[in-house]
Amino acid sequence: MDYAGKVVVITGAAGGLGLALSEQFLAAGACVALLDMNASAVHSAAERLLLTAPGRALAIPCDISDAAACQQAISAIIAHWGGIDVLVNNAGIAHRSLLCDTDIAVLRKVMAVNFFGAVQCTHAALHSLRARRGQIVVISSIAGFSPLFGRTGYSASKHALHGFFDSLRSEVEDDGVDVTIVCPAFIATGIERAALGGDGGRATLPRNAVGGEMSPHDMAARILAAVRRRQRLYLPTSLARLAWWASRLVPAWFARQMKRRAAPSRSSITDQP
Repeated sequence: MDYAGKVVVITGAAGGLGLALSEQFLAAGACVALLDMNASAVHSAAERLLLTAPGRALAIPCDISDAAACQQAISAIIAHWGGIDVLVNNAGIAHRSLLCDTDIAVLRKVMAVNFFGAVQCTHAALHSLRARRGQIVVISSIAGFSPLFGRTGYSASKHALHGFFDSLRSEVEDDGVDVTIVCPAFIATGIERAALGGDGGRATLPRNAVGGEMSPHDMAARILAAVRRRQRLYLPTSLARLAWWASRLVPAWFARQMKRRAAPSRSSITDQP
């Protein structure tokens, strides 16, 4: 797939994996619209990118949990560049808290961003994507197909993405639109540092990155290669592939191993303020 001159929209693009993906697509010759709710950060990111890609980066402040804002942002991009060839649903938030200690409003917020944000951006861009036989890329997680201790809402939002976009693929593939779902393990981004706790503040439940973290740049390069191949499901690391097969072939064993490695000790849970 040649991305020279193509129009790519990336949500959550002010930093982390979203910014790294923006850099990768720009290097491939694309025009990139960066969406992020942090207006100052996304404008700063676009300004830096424009230094090496004049005229090919566009900053669009947008809260993707707001359906009207998604429609407005997508309409602005189409008006500016004439259409959309690739939509990368990358934006997301995390939480780390036991369900018994979690306000339902926190779960609703996670779903509003991680699931409905992707749905709303896709719905707004779908007519243009079908007209241009484009691509939809969904950044999910190993939490999208397996259990994850202390992250019921996050895991639910990622599971929902799989059900939605696997089903959407069946509706649009005959129109030439491809859907790629990416399931990374752990990436060194700010999403976990900003993870919500059960009361909506900062998370207090410890985080354990099983298998270490990959840099956003390295992950973005792998993702672009998979998207070029129009891959349906992409498991970018050995840990992700192990989790995929183990969660299907030996689910009880996988759940025990995940809990042993990812869960804090019982005393550290009960000691939380």
